This record gives sequence, structure tokens and C-alpha cells, in this order.
Amino acid sequence: MSPALDAFCALYRRLGPDGLAGLRQVYADEVHFCDPAHDLRGLEALVGYFEGLFTHVSQCRFDIEQVMEQEGEAFVRWRMHFVHSRLNGGREVVVPGISHLRFDRRIHYHRDYFDLGALLYEQLPVLGAVIRRLKGRLAS
Repeated sequence: MSPALDAFCALYRRLGPDGLAGLRQVYADEVHFCDPAHDLRGLEALVGYFEGLFTHVSQCRFDIEQVMEQEGEAFVRWRMHFVHSRLNGGREVVVPGISHLRFDRRIHYHRDYFDLGALLYEQLPVLGAVIRRLKGRLAS
């Protein structure tokens, strides 16, 4: 595994409010980060995003399940575990996802793919029940 990818995986395995300084060692200054809810450009925007995230999330960890790397590009399959007081009654939420990365010495492109409904909407008290019911109807 390349040093940049190894550093990325190590960072996310221990990610937390006390480990955000590691973002500056893993990501390039001009990083482009996007996921289903955000499109951020620049290291300062990314650091600000994570600082804001950890003001609301009491616990967060990533289980890295698979890494596929080729010539400065990688796909990392993971499972995120987090606790947010306003989601899922304050109980742990687990969401699987994949990160697409491009890098040389540091990560300069990071795109996450995950089910935003499973992360957020399904965890809300009233809306979650409605979405789960709709998903059940679609499956039958």
C-alpha cells in the first residue's frame, strides 16, 4: 500500500475530535472533497467541515473493510459507526460506504459514496418511519 493511502486508512481508523490535526498530513492543500451532502475545495474547508461534524457527533469510527489501489488511485470500502444525540434516539448508526481517492504524496481528491437516507433521513423520528415504509413498498 502506498504511504499516502496507508496514512489515509490510519487516520480514519482513529478519527475523532482529537485527531483532526492528522487531516493536514494526509490531504493536499488543494483537496477536492465531496459526498452526497457536500462539495468542498481546499484543506481549510475540509478541516472546518470535520471540526463542525465533531461538535455534534459524540462517537465516530471507521472500519476499513477493503482497499483496492492502482497507480495513484484507490477505492476504500468502509463501515462508519457514529452516535449523534438527535439521530436514532442517540444510539449508534452504522452506514457502509466507499471512498474514491486520487493521490500522489497526499490525497488531492476524495469522493464518498454512501446512502444519505440511511445516514440521516431514516434516523429521524417521524421521517425515518415514512422512509422505511416507502423502501419496504419498493422492495415488494
